[in-house]
Amino acid sequence: MTVSMKGAGLIGILESIQELMEKEVLVGIPHGEARTDADGMTNAQLGYLHEKGSPAKNIPARPFLVPGIATVQNKIADRLCKAVDAALDGKSEVVMKHYNAAGLIAQNAVRLYFVEGSFAPLSILTIQNRANRGRKGAKEYLKQLDQGQPQAGLVRPLIDTAEMRKSITYVIRKRGEDG
Repeated sequence: MTVSMKGAGLIGILESIQELMEKEVLVGIPHGEARTDADGMTNAQLGYLHEKGSPAKNIPARPFLVPGIATVQNKIADRLCKAVDAALDGKSEVVMKHYNAAGLIAQNAVRLYFVEGSFAPLSILTIQNRANRGRKGAKEYLKQLDQGQPQAGLVRPLIDTAEMRKSITYVIRKRGEDG
């Protein structure tokens, strides 16, 4: 970390450090309106259900949030260190630039993890339900299954309509603020 205290003056530096300490970057699925294709649950509720699993619903845990962020933790840490440097330089707008960059890096990594992560496979019943709802990949998977070994990637855990994946976002908010 480079400590340079030129230009902003002590007041500017203290204000930037205060702003840095008051903000946090959060990544996940904001609670919102119910989905029309998933028993009235929100994307946030579905995300939690899949992240933790539900023995009662016979859904294995398929964590995506923490492992997705872990794939880019060094890049995020680098941006947050740059935010500290900017605060020490009294550059509050640059602090926010690095916070936004850290959030975007994390958001994109989690979304990518939906595609590249290793998850418990879907049950045949889930694949049949998808096929019954008209999902081409599920229909093709079942057709190929009848003929032998289905092609990999036709059905993916956590990705049916991709709405939950697209709902992954980040926010920068005042530390400790709800909502």
